Amino acid sequence: MERRIVICAPTGRDAALTAKVLQSVGIHSIVCANTDELMSQLPLGAGALLLVEEVVSGAAMRPLAEYVASQPTWSDIPILLLTRSGADSLDVQRAVEHLGNVTLVERPVRTVALITATRSAVRARERQYQVRDADKRKDEFLATLAHELRNPLAPIRTSMGILKHLYPDSGQITQVRNIVDRQVAHLTRLVDDLLDVARITSGKVTLKKEQITLQSVVNHAVEISGSAMENKQHRLEVQAPDGLYLLDADHARLVQSVANLLVNAAKFTPAGGHIVLRAEVDGPVVTFTVADNGIGLEPSSLAKIFDLFAQTPVPGEAPTGLGIGLSLARQFAEMHGGTLQASSKGLGHGSEFVLALPVVLEHGQLAAPAPVADHATSGNTKKILVVDDNVDAANTLGALLGMDGFAVTTAYDGVAAVAAAKAHKPDVVVMDIGMPGMNGYEAARLIRQEAAGEKMVLIALTGWGQSSDKTQASLAGFDHHLVKPIDYDSLMSCLAD
Repeated sequence: MERRIVICAPTGRDAALTAKVLQSVGIHSIVCANTDELMSQLPLGAGALLLVEEVVSGAAMRPLAEYVASQPTWSDIPILLLTRSGADSLDVQRAVEHLGNVTLVERPVRTVALITATRSAVRARERQYQVRDADKRKDEFLATLAHELRNPLAPIRTSMGILKHLYPDSGQITQVRNIVDRQVAHLTRLVDDLLDVARITSGKVTLKKEQITLQSVVNHAVEISGSAMENKQHRLEVQAPDGLYLLDADHARLVQSVANLLVNAAKFTPAGGHIVLRAEVDGPVVTFTVADNGIGLEPSSLAKIFDLFAQTPVPGEAPTGLGIGLSLARQFAEMHGGTLQASSKGLGHGSEFVLALPVVLEHGQLAAPAPVADHATSGNTKKILVVDDNVDAANTLGALLGMDGFAVTTAYDGVAAVAAAKAHKPDVVVMDIGMPGMNGYEAARLIRQEAAGEKMVLIALTGWGQSSDKTQASLAGFDHHLVKPIDYDSLMSCLAD
Protein backbone atom coordinates (compact mmCIF):
# COMPACT_ATOMS: atom_id res chain seq x y z
CA MET A 1 0.00 0.00 0.00
CA GLU A 2 2.82 2.40 0.86
CA ARG A 3 4.43 2.03 -2.57
CA ARG A 4 1.36 2.26 -4.79
CA ILE A 5 0.59 5.24 -6.99
CA VAL A 6 -2.76 6.83 -6.21
CA ILE A 7 -4.26 8.21 -9.43
CA CYS A 8 -7.10 10.70 -9.63
CA ALA A 9 -8.23 11.88 -13.07
CA PRO A 10 -12.05 11.97 -12.88
CA THR A 11 -12.74 12.81 -16.54
CA GLY A 12 -11.61 11.20 -19.77
CA ARG A 13 -9.39 8.16 -20.08
CA ASP A 14 -6.21 9.56 -18.46
CA ALA A 15 -6.57 7.48 -15.29
CA ALA A 16 -7.14 4.13 -17.02
CA LEU A 17 -4.37 4.69 -19.57
CA THR A 18 -1.90 5.82 -16.91
CA ALA A 19 -2.65 2.81 -14.71
CA LYS A 20 -2.12 0.51 -17.70
CA VAL A 21 1.22 2.10 -18.54
CA LEU A 22 2.44 1.82 -14.95
CA GLN A 23 1.28 -1.78 -14.69
CA SER A 24 3.31 -2.66 -17.77
CA VAL A 25 6.52 -1.78 -15.89
CA GLY A 26 5.50 -3.35 -12.58
CA ILE A 27 4.34 -0.23 -10.76
CA HIS A 28 1.19 -0.87 -8.69
CA SER A 29 -1.49 1.83 -8.79
CA ILE A 30 -5.07 2.48 -7.76
CA VAL A 31 -7.53 4.73 -9.58
CA CYS A 32 -9.84 7.03 -7.61
CA ALA A 33 -13.06 8.15 -9.30
CA ASN A 34 -13.27 11.48 -7.49
CA THR A 35 -11.68 13.64 -4.81
CA ASP A 36 -13.66 12.05 -1.96
CA GLU A 37 -12.35 8.62 -2.90
CA LEU A 38 -8.85 10.07 -3.20
CA MET A 39 -8.99 11.46 0.34
CA SER A 40 -10.24 8.14 1.72
CA GLN A 41 -7.33 6.27 0.10
CA LEU A 42 -4.51 8.56 1.24
CA PRO A 43 -4.46 7.45 4.91
CA LEU A 44 -3.99 3.85 3.70
CA GLY A 45 -0.60 4.71 2.21
CA ALA A 46 0.82 5.99 -1.05
CA GLY A 47 4.19 6.10 -2.78
CA ALA A 48 3.07 9.12 -4.80
CA LEU A 49 -0.01 10.91 -6.09
CA LEU A 50 -0.69 11.34 -9.79
CA LEU A 51 -3.32 14.01 -10.37
CA VAL A 52 -4.66 15.96 -13.31
CA GLU A 53 -4.91 19.72 -13.18
CA GLU A 54 -8.70 19.63 -12.84
CA VAL A 55 -8.44 17.91 -9.42
CA VAL A 56 -6.64 20.86 -7.83
CA SER A 57 -9.08 23.46 -9.09
CA GLY A 58 -11.63 25.13 -6.86
CA ALA A 59 -12.80 23.55 -3.57
CA ALA A 60 -10.98 20.25 -4.20
CA MET A 61 -7.71 21.97 -3.39
CA ARG A 62 -8.52 22.52 0.29
CA PRO A 63 -8.63 18.92 1.58
CA LEU A 64 -5.45 18.09 -0.33
CA ALA A 65 -3.64 21.08 1.16
CA GLU A 66 -4.83 20.12 4.67
CA TYR A 67 -3.58 16.56 4.16
CA VAL A 68 -0.16 17.79 3.03
CA ALA A 69 0.09 20.17 5.98
CA SER A 70 -0.76 17.39 8.48
CA GLN A 71 1.96 14.98 7.31
CA PRO A 72 4.45 13.75 9.94
CA THR A 73 7.87 15.37 9.87
CA TRP A 74 9.45 12.54 7.88
CA SER A 75 6.85 12.66 5.12
CA ASP A 76 6.77 14.84 2.00
CA ILE A 77 4.61 12.85 -0.40
CA PRO A 78 5.56 13.34 -4.07
CA ILE A 79 2.77 14.69 -6.27
CA LEU A 80 2.89 14.36 -10.08
CA LEU A 81 0.54 16.94 -11.59
CA LEU A 82 -0.48 16.45 -15.23
CA THR A 83 -1.04 19.93 -16.63
CA ARG A 84 -2.44 21.32 -19.83
CA SER A 85 0.07 22.52 -22.40
CA GLY A 86 0.94 26.17 -22.47
CA ALA A 87 1.24 28.76 -19.72
CA ASP A 88 0.73 27.69 -16.11
CA SER A 89 -2.78 28.33 -14.87
CA LEU A 90 -3.67 29.94 -11.56
CA ASP A 91 -4.74 26.50 -10.24
CA VAL A 92 -1.32 25.04 -11.04
CA GLN A 93 0.43 27.96 -9.33
CA ARG A 94 -1.71 27.43 -6.21
CA ALA A 95 -0.95 23.71 -6.26
CA VAL A 96 2.81 24.32 -6.40
CA GLU A 97 2.52 26.81 -3.53
CA HIS A 98 0.29 24.75 -1.19
CA LEU A 99 0.99 21.10 -1.99
CA GLY A 100 4.74 21.15 -1.48
CA ASN A 101 6.53 18.35 -3.35
CA VAL A 102 4.94 18.88 -6.78
CA THR A 103 6.40 17.86 -10.13
CA LEU A 104 4.66 19.26 -13.21
CA VAL A 105 4.23 16.90 -16.18
CA GLU A 106 2.85 18.62 -19.26
CA ARG A 107 0.21 16.83 -21.36
CA PRO A 108 0.25 15.14 -23.72
CA VAL A 109 2.93 13.20 -21.89
CA ARG A 110 5.23 10.66 -23.52
CA THR A 111 5.13 7.20 -22.00
CA VAL A 112 8.83 7.13 -21.15
CA ALA A 113 8.58 10.52 -19.44
CA LEU A 114 5.61 9.34 -17.34
CA ILE A 115 7.42 6.16 -16.25
CA THR A 116 10.66 8.02 -15.45
CA ALA A 117 8.86 10.68 -13.37
CA THR A 118 6.89 8.03 -11.47
CA ARG A 119 9.96 5.93 -10.71
CA SER A 120 11.82 9.03 -9.47
CA ALA A 121 8.88 9.86 -7.19
CA VAL A 122 8.81 6.31 -5.79
CA ARG A 123 12.57 6.38 -5.12
CA ALA A 124 12.22 9.67 -3.28
CA ARG A 125 9.37 8.20 -1.23
CA GLU A 126 11.52 5.17 -0.37
CA ARG A 127 14.11 7.53 1.11
CA GLN A 128 11.40 9.08 3.26
CA TYR A 129 10.37 5.65 4.53
CA GLN A 130 14.00 4.97 5.41
CA VAL A 131 14.08 8.18 7.46
CA ARG A 132 10.85 7.17 9.19
CA ASP A 133 12.19 3.71 10.03
CA ALA A 134 15.48 5.17 11.28
CA ASP A 135 13.56 7.57 13.55
CA LYS A 136 11.53 4.67 14.89
CA ARG A 137 14.66 2.65 15.63
CA LYS A 138 16.21 5.69 17.29
CA ASP A 139 13.16 6.14 19.52
CA GLU A 140 13.20 2.46 20.45
CA PHE A 141 16.92 2.70 21.20
CA LEU A 142 16.45 5.75 23.43
CA ALA A 143 13.64 4.07 25.36
CA THR A 144 15.70 0.89 25.80
CA LEU A 145 18.80 2.86 26.77
CA ALA A 146 16.84 4.78 29.40
CA HIS A 147 15.49 1.50 30.77
CA GLU A 148 18.95 -0.05 30.94
CA LEU A 149 20.35 3.02 32.69
CA ARG A 150 17.63 2.90 35.33
CA ASN A 151 18.60 -0.61 36.43
CA PRO A 152 22.03 0.23 37.92
CA LEU A 153 20.67 3.46 39.42
CA ALA A 154 18.17 1.52 41.55
CA PRO A 155 20.64 -0.38 43.79
CA ILE A 156 22.88 2.71 44.07
CA ARG A 157 20.05 4.80 45.48
CA THR A 158 18.84 1.99 47.73
CA SER A 159 22.38 1.43 49.05
CA MET A 160 22.49 5.06 50.10
CA GLY A 161 19.29 4.46 52.06
CA ILE A 162 20.97 1.57 53.85
CA LEU A 163 23.95 3.77 54.77
CA LYS A 164 21.56 6.33 56.21
CA HIS A 165 20.06 3.64 58.44
CA LEU A 166 23.42 2.22 59.51
CA TYR A 167 25.24 5.50 60.15
CA PRO A 168 22.63 8.19 60.91
CA ASP A 169 25.06 10.32 62.94
CA SER A 170 28.19 10.06 60.78
CA GLY A 171 29.05 13.36 59.16
CA GLN A 172 31.42 11.80 56.63
CA ILE A 173 28.87 9.15 55.58
CA THR A 174 26.20 11.83 55.27
CA GLN A 175 28.46 13.94 53.07
CA VAL A 176 29.25 11.02 50.76
CA ARG A 177 25.61 9.93 50.67
CA ASN A 178 24.48 13.43 49.73
CA ILE A 179 26.99 13.53 46.87
CA VAL A 180 25.80 10.17 45.54
CA ASP A 181 22.16 11.21 45.93
CA ARG A 182 22.75 14.38 43.92
CA GLN A 183 24.56 12.54 41.16
CA VAL A 184 21.89 9.83 41.01
CA ALA A 185 19.27 12.59 40.77
CA HIS A 186 21.27 14.17 37.92
CA LEU A 187 21.53 10.85 36.06
CA THR A 188 17.84 10.21 36.63
CA ARG A 189 17.04 13.62 35.12
CA LEU A 190 19.11 12.78 32.04
CA VAL A 191 17.35 9.42 31.73
CA ASP A 192 13.97 11.13 32.02
CA ASP A 193 15.01 13.54 29.26
CA LEU A 194 15.95 10.62 27.01
CA LEU A 195 12.59 8.99 27.62
CA ASP A 196 10.75 12.22 26.91
CA VAL A 197 12.54 12.59 23.59
CA ALA A 198 11.36 9.12 22.61
CA ARG A 199 7.83 9.88 23.80
CA ILE A 200 7.54 13.24 22.07
CA THR A 201 8.90 12.07 18.72
CA SER A 202 6.47 9.14 18.77
CA GLY A 203 3.54 11.32 19.91
CA LYS A 204 3.10 9.52 23.23
CA VAL A 205 3.51 12.43 25.65
CA THR A 206 0.37 13.54 27.46
CA LEU A 207 0.27 16.15 30.20
CA LYS A 208 -0.97 15.15 33.65
CA LYS A 209 -2.37 18.45 34.83
CA GLU A 210 -3.17 18.98 38.48
CA GLN A 211 -3.51 21.79 40.99
CA ILE A 212 0.00 22.71 42.16
CA THR A 213 1.66 25.68 43.84
CA LEU A 214 4.07 28.06 42.18
CA GLN A 215 6.41 27.77 45.17
CA SER A 216 6.62 23.99 44.85
CA VAL A 217 7.73 24.36 41.22
CA VAL A 218 10.44 26.85 42.16
CA ASN A 219 11.65 24.77 45.12
CA HIS A 220 11.87 21.50 43.18
CA ALA A 221 13.58 23.10 40.18
CA VAL A 222 16.20 24.71 42.43
CA GLU A 223 16.75 21.39 44.21
CA ILE A 224 17.24 19.46 40.96
CA SER A 225 19.72 22.00 39.59
CA GLY A 226 21.59 22.23 42.88
CA SER A 227 24.53 20.02 41.91
CA ALA A 228 25.10 21.97 38.67
CA MET A 229 25.22 25.22 40.68
CA GLU A 230 27.50 23.83 43.38
CA ASN A 231 29.95 22.24 40.94
CA LYS A 232 30.81 25.66 39.49
CA GLN A 233 30.24 27.65 42.70
CA HIS A 234 27.53 29.85 41.19
CA ARG A 235 25.42 32.22 43.26
CA LEU A 236 21.77 31.50 42.54
CA GLU A 237 19.34 34.31 43.37
CA VAL A 238 15.67 33.30 43.54
CA GLN A 239 12.95 35.93 43.29
CA ALA A 240 9.41 34.62 43.76
CA PRO A 241 6.14 36.16 44.97
CA ASP A 242 5.22 35.58 48.62
CA GLY A 243 1.53 34.81 48.06
CA LEU A 244 -0.06 31.47 47.33
CA TYR A 245 -0.49 30.99 43.60
CA LEU A 246 -2.11 27.87 42.21
CA LEU A 247 -1.24 26.52 38.79
CA ASP A 248 -3.12 24.06 36.58
CA ALA A 249 -0.13 22.28 35.10
CA ASP A 250 1.86 19.07 34.84
CA HIS A 251 4.10 19.37 37.89
CA ALA A 252 6.85 17.03 36.68
CA ARG A 253 7.07 18.63 33.21
CA LEU A 254 7.02 22.18 34.54
CA VAL A 255 9.68 21.47 37.17
CA GLN A 256 11.75 19.69 34.53
CA SER A 257 11.49 22.71 32.19
CA VAL A 258 12.58 25.27 34.80
CA ALA A 259 15.35 22.98 36.07
CA ASN A 260 16.65 22.52 32.52
CA LEU A 261 16.87 26.30 32.13
CA LEU A 262 18.82 26.57 35.39
CA VAL A 263 21.18 23.73 34.46
CA ASN A 264 21.72 25.33 31.05
CA ALA A 265 22.57 28.66 32.69
CA ALA A 266 25.01 26.95 35.06
CA LYS A 267 26.71 25.15 32.18
CA PHE A 268 27.31 28.28 30.10
CA THR A 269 28.37 30.55 32.95
CA PRO A 270 32.03 30.58 34.08
CA ALA A 271 32.73 29.44 37.64
CA GLY A 272 31.57 31.81 40.33
CA GLY A 273 28.83 33.30 38.19
CA HIS A 274 25.56 34.95 39.15
CA ILE A 275 22.29 33.36 38.02
CA VAL A 276 18.82 34.72 38.72
CA LEU A 277 15.56 32.77 38.70
CA ARG A 278 12.60 35.14 38.76
CA ALA A 279 8.99 33.96 38.96
CA GLU A 280 6.20 36.49 38.30
CA VAL A 281 2.43 36.28 38.00
CA ASP A 282 0.36 38.57 35.79
CA GLY A 283 -3.28 37.52 35.62
CA PRO A 284 -3.50 33.99 34.25
CA VAL A 285 0.15 33.96 33.12
CA VAL A 286 3.12 32.81 35.20
CA THR A 287 6.55 33.77 33.87
CA PHE A 288 9.81 32.11 34.84
CA THR A 289 12.88 34.12 33.83
CA VAL A 290 16.38 32.67 34.10
CA ALA A 291 19.15 35.20 33.54
CA ASP A 292 22.92 34.69 33.81
CA ASN A 293 26.14 36.62 33.37
CA GLY A 294 27.68 33.84 31.32
CA ILE A 295 29.23 33.55 27.88
CA GLY A 296 26.12 34.76 26.03
CA LEU A 297 24.89 33.78 22.59
CA GLU A 298 25.58 34.88 19.05
CA PRO A 299 22.51 35.83 16.98
CA SER A 300 23.04 32.74 14.80
CA SER A 301 22.92 30.48 17.88
CA LEU A 302 19.59 31.90 19.09
CA ALA A 303 17.84 30.28 16.14
CA LYS A 304 19.33 26.85 16.80
CA ILE A 305 19.51 26.32 20.56
CA PHE A 306 16.00 24.85 20.78
CA ASP A 307 16.70 22.22 18.09
CA LEU A 308 16.82 18.65 19.32
CA PHE A 309 20.40 17.47 20.02
CA ALA A 310 21.75 20.97 19.34
CA GLN A 311 25.12 21.58 21.01
CA THR A 312 26.28 25.13 21.66
CA PRO A 313 30.09 25.10 22.00
CA VAL A 314 31.68 26.47 25.17
CA PRO A 315 35.05 28.12 24.44
CA GLY A 316 37.88 26.08 25.92
CA GLU A 317 35.63 23.18 26.99
CA ALA A 318 34.76 19.84 25.44
CA PRO A 319 31.09 19.39 24.42
CA THR A 320 28.95 18.06 27.28
CA GLY A 321 25.30 17.23 27.78
CA LEU A 322 22.79 15.63 25.46
CA GLY A 323 21.52 18.75 23.72
CA ILE A 324 17.89 17.98 24.53
CA GLY A 325 17.02 19.99 27.65
CA LEU A 326 16.06 23.24 25.94
CA SER A 327 14.15 21.44 23.18
CA LEU A 328 12.09 19.57 25.77
CA ALA A 329 11.47 22.74 27.78
CA ARG A 330 10.07 24.54 24.72
CA GLN A 331 7.90 21.59 23.69
CA PHE A 332 6.50 21.25 27.21
CA ALA A 333 5.82 25.00 27.21
CA GLU A 334 3.88 24.76 23.96
CA MET A 335 1.91 21.76 25.26
CA HIS A 336 0.80 24.02 28.15
CA GLY A 337 -0.20 26.72 25.67
CA GLY A 338 2.84 28.83 26.51
CA THR A 339 6.13 29.99 25.02
CA LEU A 340 9.85 29.81 25.72
CA GLN A 341 12.07 32.54 24.29
CA ALA A 342 15.80 33.25 24.53
CA SER A 343 17.70 36.51 24.20
CA SER A 344 21.28 37.73 24.54
CA LYS A 345 23.18 40.93 23.89
CA GLY A 346 25.97 38.89 22.38
CA LEU A 347 29.04 36.94 23.39
CA GLY A 348 30.26 37.82 26.87
CA HIS A 349 27.02 39.50 27.88
CA GLY A 350 25.03 36.61 29.35
CA SER A 351 21.70 35.15 28.31
CA GLU A 352 18.08 35.31 29.38
CA PHE A 353 15.36 32.68 28.94
CA VAL A 354 11.70 33.52 29.49
CA LEU A 355 9.15 30.74 30.02
CA ALA A 356 5.57 32.07 29.99
CA LEU A 357 2.56 29.81 30.67
CA PRO A 358 -1.17 30.69 30.92
CA VAL A 359 -1.77 28.25 33.81
CA VAL A 360 -2.48 30.44 36.87
CA LEU A 361 -5.72 29.67 38.71
CA GLU A 362 -7.64 32.09 40.90
CA HIS A 363 -6.66 32.16 44.54
CA GLY A 364 -8.22 29.33 46.51
CA GLN A 365 -7.61 26.68 49.07
CA LEU A 366 -5.48 23.72 48.21
CA ALA A 367 -6.97 20.32 48.75
CA ALA A 368 -5.76 18.78 51.99
CA PRO A 369 -2.45 17.08 51.30
CA ALA A 370 -2.36 13.33 51.52
CA PRO A 371 -0.64 12.18 54.71
CA VAL A 372 2.92 11.03 54.19
CA ALA A 373 3.28 7.43 55.20
CA ASP A 374 5.81 6.85 57.96
CA HIS A 375 8.41 4.23 57.31
CA ALA A 376 7.57 0.92 58.92
CA THR A 377 8.60 0.48 62.53
CA SER A 378 10.26 -2.45 64.21
CA GLY A 379 7.86 -5.29 64.77
CA ASN A 380 5.88 -4.80 61.56
CA THR A 381 4.69 -8.24 60.53
CA LYS A 382 3.91 -7.38 56.90
CA LYS A 383 5.63 -9.89 54.61
CA ILE A 384 7.21 -8.64 51.38
CA LEU A 385 8.59 -10.57 48.42
CA VAL A 386 11.18 -8.60 46.39
CA VAL A 387 11.82 -9.90 42.86
CA ASP A 388 14.49 -8.63 40.45
CA ASP A 389 16.93 -10.39 38.11
CA ASN A 390 19.44 -7.67 39.09
CA VAL A 391 20.66 -9.40 42.25
CA ASP A 392 22.17 -6.21 43.69
CA ALA A 393 18.89 -4.36 43.21
CA ALA A 394 16.86 -7.12 44.88
CA ASN A 395 19.26 -7.56 47.80
CA THR A 396 19.73 -3.87 48.59
CA LEU A 397 16.00 -3.14 48.48
CA GLY A 398 15.33 -6.24 50.59
CA ALA A 399 17.94 -5.14 53.13
CA LEU A 400 16.48 -1.62 53.36
CA LEU A 401 12.96 -2.96 53.87
CA GLY A 402 14.29 -5.38 56.48
CA MET A 403 15.83 -2.48 58.40
CA ASP A 404 12.37 -0.92 58.51
CA GLY A 405 10.97 -4.02 60.20
CA PHE A 406 9.41 -5.88 57.26
CA ALA A 407 9.81 -9.62 56.80
CA VAL A 408 11.49 -9.84 53.41
CA THR A 409 12.04 -12.70 50.96
CA THR A 410 13.94 -12.24 47.70
CA ALA A 411 13.74 -14.00 44.34
CA TYR A 412 15.74 -13.40 41.17
CA ASP A 413 13.49 -14.52 38.30
CA GLY A 414 9.83 -14.91 37.42
CA VAL A 415 9.62 -18.65 38.00
CA ALA A 416 11.19 -18.32 41.45
CA ALA A 417 8.82 -15.45 42.22
CA VAL A 418 5.73 -17.56 41.51
CA ALA A 419 7.12 -20.39 43.67
CA ALA A 420 8.04 -18.00 46.51
CA ALA A 421 4.63 -16.35 46.43
CA LYS A 422 2.95 -19.75 46.68
CA ALA A 423 5.24 -20.94 49.49
CA HIS A 424 5.50 -17.80 51.66
CA LYS A 425 2.15 -16.11 50.87
CA PRO A 426 3.53 -12.55 51.19
CA ASP A 427 1.29 -9.56 51.76
CA VAL A 428 3.13 -7.57 49.11
CA VAL A 429 5.15 -8.47 46.01
CA VAL A 430 7.56 -5.84 44.66
CA MET A 431 8.59 -7.17 41.26
CA ASP A 432 10.72 -6.14 38.32
CA ILE A 433 9.14 -6.45 34.84
CA GLY A 434 11.98 -6.98 32.36
CA MET A 435 13.29 -10.36 33.55
CA PRO A 436 14.57 -13.09 31.20
CA GLY A 437 12.51 -16.24 30.80
CA MET A 438 9.30 -15.41 32.62
CA ASN A 439 8.84 -11.65 32.81
CA GLY A 440 7.02 -9.75 35.55
CA TYR A 441 3.73 -9.59 33.66
CA GLU A 442 3.56 -13.37 33.26
CA ALA A 443 4.61 -13.95 36.87
CA ALA A 444 1.95 -11.52 38.13
CA ARG A 445 -0.79 -13.30 36.19
CA LEU A 446 0.24 -16.68 37.63
CA ILE A 447 0.42 -15.28 41.17
CA ARG A 448 -3.06 -13.81 40.80
CA GLN A 449 -4.40 -17.22 39.78
CA GLU A 450 -3.50 -18.69 43.18
CA ALA A 451 -6.09 -18.36 45.95
CA ALA A 452 -3.72 -16.39 48.20
CA GLY A 453 -2.61 -14.27 45.27
CA GLU A 454 -5.96 -12.52 44.95
CA LYS A 455 -5.37 -10.51 48.15
CA MET A 456 -1.68 -9.71 47.61
CA VAL A 457 -0.61 -6.17 46.76
CA LEU A 458 1.48 -6.36 43.58
CA ILE A 459 3.86 -3.48 42.89
CA ALA A 460 5.65 -3.25 39.55
CA LEU A 461 9.15 -1.84 39.89
CA THR A 462 10.59 -1.24 36.44
CA GLY A 463 12.70 0.90 34.16
CA TRP A 464 9.79 1.20 31.71
CA GLY A 465 7.71 4.23 32.65
CA GLN A 466 5.51 5.17 29.68
CA SER A 467 1.73 5.25 30.01
CA SER A 468 1.42 2.12 27.87
CA ASP A 469 3.71 0.29 30.32
CA LYS A 470 1.51 1.32 33.25
CA THR A 471 -1.59 0.12 31.40
CA GLN A 472 0.06 -3.21 30.62
CA ALA A 473 1.07 -3.63 34.27
CA SER A 474 -2.47 -2.95 35.41
CA LEU A 475 -3.88 -5.51 32.97
CA ALA A 476 -1.38 -8.08 34.29
CA GLY A 477 -2.71 -7.61 37.82
CA PHE A 478 -0.36 -5.05 39.38
CA ASP A 479 -1.87 -2.59 41.86
CA HIS A 480 0.93 -0.02 41.58
CA HIS A 481 3.62 0.94 39.05
CA LEU A 482 6.90 2.51 40.26
CA VAL A 483 9.80 3.53 38.03
CA LYS A 484 13.47 2.88 38.82
CA PRO A 485 15.42 4.20 40.59
CA ILE A 486 12.81 3.79 43.30
CA ASP A 487 11.64 6.67 45.44
CA TYR A 488 11.47 5.03 48.86
CA ASP A 489 8.70 7.28 50.16
CA SER A 490 6.55 6.36 47.14
CA LEU A 491 7.11 2.68 47.93
CA MET A 492 6.15 3.29 51.56
CA SER A 493 2.92 4.95 50.40
CA CYS A 494 2.08 1.84 48.34
CA LEU A 495 2.86 -0.42 51.30
CA ALA A 496 0.52 1.62 53.49
CA ASP A 497 -2.49 0.83 51.27
